[in-house]
Amino acid sequence: MQTDTPTATRFTVRELPYAYDALAPQFSEETLHYHHDKHYAGYISKLNELVVDTPYASQSLEDVMLSADGAVYNNAAQAWNHEFYFDQFSPRPQSAPQGALLEAIDRSFGSFERMKTQMTTAAVGLFGSGWVWLAAGPSDELVVVSTPNAGNPMREGLRPLLCIDVWEHAYYVDYRNRRADAVAALWERVDWKTVGERYEHK
Repeated sequence: MQTDTPTATRFTVRELPYAYDALAPQFSEETLHYHHDKHYAGYISKLNELVVDTPYASQSLEDVMLSADGAVYNNAAQAWNHEFYFDQFSPRPQSAPQGALLEAIDRSFGSFERMKTQMTTAAVGLFGSGWVWLAAGPSDELVVVSTPNAGNPMREGLRPLLCIDVWEHAYYVDYRNRRADAVAALWERVDWKTVGERYEHK
């Protein structure tokens, strides 16, 4: 994501790990072009403008997100959040958690379905724009966290595992104002293998 020369563009747009039409019909090709190429790429571009001649120019995206505030934080966090978001989907997802992750979900929520219900309720009910996260705490307990705007649970000492983007640009092309339908569709593309690897990687 970073170049070797500090005077060059610091952050670059990461390509999607799948084709733009690979997540249809849950995410249309138009949505992914709009979401990735316009919104996510826009955050990267603005961040590169903001970090010129600042201490952030030599930091990683994650470090900027954790240490900055104001516009630098907003753009760094949105860039990080989007990369994390896009990476959790697959054209051929593992449809349910297994192993250590499933055990943690059962301990924290009672069942996989209860966890999904809690996240869905939080995502549908979050006022305005923001993110809903499945995150691990210091003792590996799992929690659902809602963050407005560009919020990220790493700022609260939590380790994110999965996120739902409830900014309208994430779903409006396909679902208009039907946020609940968009969240329901999202579950069909979550790759629980990826989420499980995030949980086990500390």
